[in-house]
Amino acid sequence: MIRSVLVRTVLVANRGEIACRVFRTCRELGIGTVAVHSDADASALHVRQADAAVRLPGAAPSETYLRGDLIVKAALAAGADAVHPGYGFLSENAEFARAVLDAGLVWIGPPPEAIEAMASKTRAKELLGIAPLAAADVAEADLPVLVKAAAGGGGRGMRIVRELGALEAELKAASAEAASAFGDGEVFVEPYVENGRHVEVQILADGHGTVWALGTRDCSLQRRHQKVIEESPAPGLARSLVESLYARSVAAARAVGYVGAGTVEFLVADGRAHFLEMNTRLQVEHPVTEEVHGVDLVALQIAVAEGRALPPEPPLAGGHAIEARLYAEDPASGWTPQAGTLHALEFRPGPRVDTGYASGDTGPGPRVDTGRVFGDTAPGPRVDTGRTSGDTGPGPRVDTGYASGDTIGVHYDSMLAKVVVHAPTRAAAVRKLAHTLEGARIHGPVTNRGLLVASLLHPDFQDPARVDTGFYERNLDALTQAPSGEAYAAVAAALADAVARQGRFGGGWRNVASQDQVVAYGDHEVRYRPTRDGGFTVTAPEGVRVVSADPDRVRLEVDGVVRGFDVARYADVVYVGPHRLTRRPRFPDAAEQREPGSLLAPMPGTVVRVADGLAVGAQVTAGQPLLWLEAMKMEHRVIAPASGTLTALHAAPGRQVEVGALLAVVQQSVQTDAQEEKTP
Repeated sequence: MIRSVLVRTVLVANRGEIACRVFRTCRELGIGTVAVHSDADASALHVRQADAAVRLPGAAPSETYLRGDLIVKAALAAGADAVHPGYGFLSENAEFARAVLDAGLVWIGPPPEAIEAMASKTRAKELLGIAPLAAADVAEADLPVLVKAAAGGGGRGMRIVRELGALEAELKAASAEAASAFGDGEVFVEPYVENGRHVEVQILADGHGTVWALGTRDCSLQRRHQKVIEESPAPGLARSLVESLYARSVAAARAVGYVGAGTVEFLVADGRAHFLEMNTRLQVEHPVTEEVHGVDLVALQIAVAEGRALPPEPPLAGGHAIEARLYAEDPASGWTPQAGTLHALEFRPGPRVDTGYASGDTGPGPRVDTGRVFGDTAPGPRVDTGRTSGDTGPGPRVDTGYASGDTIGVHYDSMLAKVVVHAPTRAAAVRKLAHTLEGARIHGPVTNRGLLVASLLHPDFQDPARVDTGFYERNLDALTQAPSGEAYAAVAAALADAVARQGRFGGGWRNVASQDQVVAYGDHEVRYRPTRDGGFTVTAPEGVRVVSADPDRVRLEVDGVVRGFDVARYADVVYVGPHRLTRRPRFPDAAEQREPGSLLAPMPGTVVRVADGLAVGAQVTAGQPLLWLEAMKMEHRVIAPASGTLTALHAAPGRQVEVGALLAVVQQSVQTDAQEEKTP
């Protein structure tokens, strides 16, 4: 018999965006909230939102969010009666689930036995009769293969191997990354299917025998095996295939006595669906399912954990939803994560920001959500009246763990927000999301905002038949080109700065310069002259007429069209609309010059490994991995830029480095060139 309980206070064993997301539903249901936090997260948004917070000493995940014993103690100390694991960290750890239950707390997740059966991808495949490849038996004919973490997800602990000689090193690297992210270094090998579609089914099951297949999602646009853009329903699938996916997903859930929310993932290629894994937790991309089906999955998770029964059939789907993950990263530089101050994070018009706060709030305030849960008699849209200050109408849904002024650190995932839109059709949702991202004020470290917009508008994305997991491999160079209009944005930046300086020094131009003033932003050089009437004449680029110029807004006419540019400055970085420009110094600082062959840290992080036997004087070859940095839960290889001799090594395991720190120096060998000169 299923025991009914009434949850009063929930501790979320997680951080950031997902903790804020769970807290929002708890506030709506009248449930108290408890946060846990590392020292690095002491002032994070999820801590500020919670009714109570408990410190987990340290910063690394292994010291904090992966310490199940400390989290259970925190729940008991704070008076929580239930624990929600979120996603990642311990969300698929059966021993943690047992510890929660053994402490007399409600576990808002599947039974530990179901987690054991499905959370390990190797055991899940065995349960379904799918045998992974034995690493020792992999041959050339099996390539390419995918090395994959047995626990967890999110692209961590995954490597594509195309050369047999690289397999051993990639197994080691994947295991180290998986152990850091999930506390479990088990990895396995499976065939890698090129350019398939990543399609998944949301399931929800209660303790009374009901299992819902709550629609499909397409998550094919991925970088480093981590999803970037997701949508529901998965477009362009044959109805027979969808029904097969539903049946297989429900059967998998029933096979392990599943209760709660979960996701069954498939790789679809040539009209066939290959089982990938079952995630025994809420997925990052769950909002698109909520938008299409008009439900709150977190509220349903809590209700199921309380022992309540689901209706016999799930609510019907309506319209199309797309989610874009906004990351602090540079796609044009190997997806390197970025850190620093997030000066502004604002979406227009009027987003539904799932933080529970509006500008000027001094305490928690709920987002009022009238989405139906149990007892509904008809499907319908979720009507959400959440607003931020100054809203004039409905806007996109924004799930985030950050607010303007927060600091993006180096210890955890680099995702800033999930931006979600819902529309009657896929085409309408694509247009709406692209417009939302283009108009957002995102001031701080480099983000993937430009990539997201370019991806949504790319012909291969707009045609569902051409969407697959190879999208970024084929199109990344084109998608990371500087956006059009950047040269004119540089003009606006230069003139806004000139007006600001004019105001700071007393106003008016006492002596009008006879020569051009020259300012450079990135690759763009701007030349202008002040005029006696207080305006400006732009001489480069050509064809620009200045209509008006103020410190925060400039209007320019180009080819008969007048456009306005909003300008915001933070030291040498200027934001002009969606453009992020860095002012280039006229005279480079000689102290910042590095000798040829210098290897600099591409991001702040921790040195986790140095290549075996690497020491000053060693001979290295171009492309050889020399050391590994870990930042924001991902490992990044630093490779030799050329063949030569290692003349300096400043990296050691455990060392924390800032962006631009000198890690090593490789003096390029000139022997080959000398030999070539002697060749007749």
